[in-house]
Amino acid sequence: MFDKALKAFWKALTPDLVADETGQSASILDETVITALGGASNVKSEQRVALTRIRVELADITRLDPQALRVAGVPGILSLPDGVVHLVVGV
Repeated sequence: MFDKALKAFWKALTPDLVADETGQSASILDETVITALGGASNVKSEQRVALTRIRVELADITRLDPQALRVAGVPGILSLPDGVVHLVVGV
């Protein structure tokens, strides 16, 4: 019971960081962003890691189009090893 109350508390404080328990697997990325990342088949996982960052793991980093991401409204991109990219989506 305490665990549910604690999760509800954090969900209220950080609604975008705590996953809903509805079982929905909807993408948190716009279709234009997914296209710029190389398409849905290239996106292995996506996870919001902060209010201003989304961590995306790509199957093939060479399919990423930085120019198209900027046009889609992503102001910053941080590339990490192993196909991981952090998208800065706010300030």
